[in-house]
Amino acid sequence: MIDVVKADLNNPRHGVAILEMLDAYASDLMGGGEGISDFVRTHLIDELRKRPAVHVFLAFDGEQAAGFANCIEGFSSFACKPLLNIHDFAVAPAYRGRGIAKQLMQAVDACARELGCCKITLEVLEGNTVARSLYASTGFVGYELNPSSGKAVFMHRLL
Repeated sequence: MIDVVKADLNNPRHGVAILEMLDAYASDLMGGGEGISDFVRTHLIDELRKRPAVHVFLAFDGEQAAGFANCIEGFSSFACKPLLNIHDFAVAPAYRGRGIAKQLMQAVDACARELGCCKITLEVLEGNTVARSLYASTGFVGYELNPSSGKAVFMHRLL
């Protein structure tokens, strides 16, 4: 039986689970192919605790972490309402194909509704067909204001 819970960042078990899941995700080809750094391992939980707009959900199979969703509140100026961005989302390889991702997505959806969000956003690699299929099956679509202007493109600039 899989239990999905909102992480308590003061619970050491949850902190370990977040780090394990993030490391597994980062080590996967779709997460960049390299595990998390020692710096991240040492500081992430403390840094997340400082940010009340962060919401982390964990899926457990008994004591074993099976998946996670790391979400951060944002704000839509067009809607004048909060939004919830899924920043990290992964299911451990041994647990894929069991519906855990959909359970996590339901928890994210419930949180967004509780917060009064107008939408949930995320970014996904074009080549991550499994994730894209999940997101499409749970109602996500490419973002566009007007079809003649095209879909939004995710960009970044490192500092």
